[in-house]
Amino acid sequence: MAQYTLHPVRTDADRRAFLDVVDRIYAHDPVYPRPLDMDINGVFLPAKNSFFQHGRLERWILKAALGQTVGRIAAFVNDRKAHSFDQPTGGCGFFECIDDADAASLLFDTARDWLKEHGMEAMDGPINFGENDKFWGLLVEGFTHPSYQMPYNPPYYEALFTQYGFEKYFGQVARHMDITRPIGEQFRKVHEWVKQRSGVVFEPLNRKHLDKYARDFLAIYNDAWAYHEGFTPMTQAQVDKMVAQLKMVLISELAIFGYIKGEAAAMVIALPDLNQIFKPWKGKMRWQEVLRFLWRKRGQFAWYRKRGILTRARVVIIGVRPKFQKLGLETGLALTTMDEVRHMGIKEIELSWVGEFNPNMLKVMEATGATLGKRYNTYRYMFDRSKPVVPYHEISMDKRDKAQGLTAQAAEPGE
Repeated sequence: MAQYTLHPVRTDADRRAFLDVVDRIYAHDPVYPRPLDMDINGVFLPAKNSFFQHGRLERWILKAALGQTVGRIAAFVNDRKAHSFDQPTGGCGFFECIDDADAASLLFDTARDWLKEHGMEAMDGPINFGENDKFWGLLVEGFTHPSYQMPYNPPYYEALFTQYGFEKYFGQVARHMDITRPIGEQFRKVHEWVKQRSGVVFEPLNRKHLDKYARDFLAIYNDAWAYHEGFTPMTQAQVDKMVAQLKMVLISELAIFGYIKGEAAAMVIALPDLNQIFKPWKGKMRWQEVLRFLWRKRGQFAWYRKRGILTRARVVIIGVRPKFQKLGLETGLALTTMDEVRHMGIKEIELSWVGEFNPNMLKVMEATGATLGKRYNTYRYMFDRSKPVVPYHEISMDKRDKAQGLTAQAAEPGE
């Protein structure tokens, strides 16, 4: 058995090793786009991550006998979520490891023991210390280009998790929609039917009225997700902060809001796949590259789009308020600016991720004609090994009457 030692991340050298271990893991993987160091660091900085206001974390690096870093892991407790399950549940994430079960077990043991010390009885992973629209889940199928801030890992990680004892808590699905091809006829017919309904309006986000869309986002989000397991409503301050972060990268034609008689009813927000731009940077954001990026992103990334560099986008959230469900609003969200988006040079839209527990949204995704692109798993590990993992239930089994319906994607269950 190889000799490994765990080190909590304390020094600048530790923090650098935590980031740079991916260079060893993915040295021969041409698909892997190293995440920006600033994005990973931001998760672990209280000034950047509001989850520290109601949670805590620890992280470690794993070193081999000769001192080389061969793995990493983080463990965290979100007090707002931890006690909403049948047992107090924390999380682990940002796992990276060489293909060695002993090394992986030492990392998992360390995260488990830390969570036990903080009163937890189970851990979910790999997840994020934040919302689940990024760095969430283990890729188990579809090892192709990942969208910006979406998980990517070697195929052998699945065995490392399951051999340790993690069991599937829920699955997540991503579909890829080739928008250079015609949309399915049935989907288009529903869209025409929806447009004819009185009082139904779809509009792309207008940057001059971001405050309005922030309020509408909050109304839709808190209504559509209200009965998800462990759901915590967002506040206006949280939404305002999110909008401030996103406005630099928003493309208006990729953010659509739907209204019925003036009331905010539905929304879809897709973001450009910045991995197409950032991949050559290998995680580093040097000032020269930052200046070039800021210059070239003018005109909604016109420089990148015209040169065929930016051709993909990812739907990060789509939601329909329950009382407006079953009206086909998803089609209006998808097709309102489809021609404009296509003419901008976008060729592929990734729809991700949708939980396998969300049959309504899975049907909508399939109706678009989008093909299966990727599958992810979120696992749970029970500290009492005699207790089974109870899978996340289907949304149709929630507390509301089924007739109310529910259509919601991303930011579903989680830490």
